Amino acid sequence: MQRNVTLWRCVISKDQETQAPELSVEQLQQLVLDALEEIKAQDPVVLDVRGKTGITDLMVVVSGTSNRHVKAVADAVVERTKEQGLRPLGVEGGETAEWILVDLGDVVVHVMLPRVRELYRLERIWGVDEDPEQGQA
Repeated sequence: MQRNVTLWRCVISKDQETQAPELSVEQLQQLVLDALEEIKAQDPVVLDVRGKTGITDLMVVVSGTSNRHVKAVADAVVERTKEQGLRPLGVEGGETAEWILVDLGDVVVHVMLPRVRELYRLERIWGVDEDPEQGQA
């Protein structure tokens, strides 16, 4: 069964802008990775998709051990960014907590159950998952 994930981006007008601190892509990546490490997320992979899509610069794909853990991991990422004065553009998938997407603009975080991660194989789609038949570098 194939599912489609739809994500809506928020557009903020000039009068709605906040005084959120400007973070570089690398700083935002580190913020996310720190949150993932703290909550013991499994197998984080950072995909640099610059030049492959205009949606984002980096995708972080990570696994949770259960639906509860997937939800807790996504919540930890959202909480950590809010502590820095940043608001996610969107969070999708919290109802089933099999795959939760947290859109932070320059970084999109995919938190998945291992079976869902294996099914969709985002690492391979974005061309960074090495073919096991070709051997390892």
